Amino acid sequence: MILNTGSRTDIPAFYSKWFYNRIREGYVLVRNPYYPMQITKYLLKPEVIDMMVFCTKNPYPMLDNISLLSAFDMFWFVTITPYGKEIEPLVPPKEQVMDSFCRLSKFVGSGRMSWRYDPVFITEKYSVDCHIEQFSRIAKQLSGYTKQCVVSFIDLYEKTKRNFPGIQAVTRQEQERLIAAFSKIAKENDMQIHLCCESADLVRENVDADGCMSKAVFEKALRCKLNVPKKKTARNECNCLLGADIGAYNTCPHGCVYCYANYDRETVAQNCKRHDADSPLLVSEVSEQDVIKCAAQTSWKEAQIGLFDYFEASNSTSIV
Repeated sequence: MILNTGSRTDIPAFYSKWFYNRIREGYVLVRNPYYPMQITKYLLKPEVIDMMVFCTKNPYPMLDNISLLSAFDMFWFVTITPYGKEIEPLVPPKEQVMDSFCRLSKFVGSGRMSWRYDPVFITEKYSVDCHIEQFSRIAKQLSGYTKQCVVSFIDLYEKTKRNFPGIQAVTRQEQERLIAAFSKIAKENDMQIHLCCESADLVRENVDADGCMSKAVFEKALRCKLNVPKKKTARNECNCLLGADIGAYNTCPHGCVYCYANYDRETVAQNCKRHDADSPLLVSEVSEQDVIKCAAQTSWKEAQIGLFDYFEASNSTSIV
């Protein structure tokens, strides 16, 4: 199975102590966001977890104890954008995040690292030309440390429009100009671009719309076939394996104005106060009314399918 940590919050950035406590205990409890009294228990064992997937804007807090995860296969998605503090208030300086990205890549291998440049939106400050310039700058610094980049354009959910007044959709002309430039820059830095829930009309050389957390991406990273159970996807246009997420919505303090996972900052602040690093749940404690069910966990791995040219695994056991 694939265990996700980052579709609902940023565990590496803010809850690394809790996460490593769960690794030591060997299990984690996850409250159903739609039926709060239902709790799922996941065993944190490499025998049943084929890949741990992390999504973060700041992997640094995880680095000192990363060796605790050496028994697990991992895939890391790290978001690095050109936006400033007015957009991403608590995201660390970009140079620091890029340094952490490179250090992490030395541990897990460049074939298990992905740079997320999303969501892309256009303002007077963050113009098309600005995005192209900044994309090139970041790509050059990450060159050799990842083989892929995920790009998506901002989705105007109601909570996004409420928290980010005046934001507009990126026009098709702007999208095409950006993807054309990004494709060329990515190719120069030995990266493949994966579009995240975007139109197949944008597909071109070095750009696909097959999914960023897809079965194919993880098979290449693991170097083996995966027998993934058939399941309804979160969105029809999305091929990503997004189930089994151990995070919780409304718990990420980054404060990004475009955030899809937070309702508002007040709710986040309240939930953060309820966090206990020693609890099996990310937020709150188990009550007598809760119903805990063990997840059906089995390995999806099949036969080895050989090495991929772009996969560069590292046997290092320390971060340098």
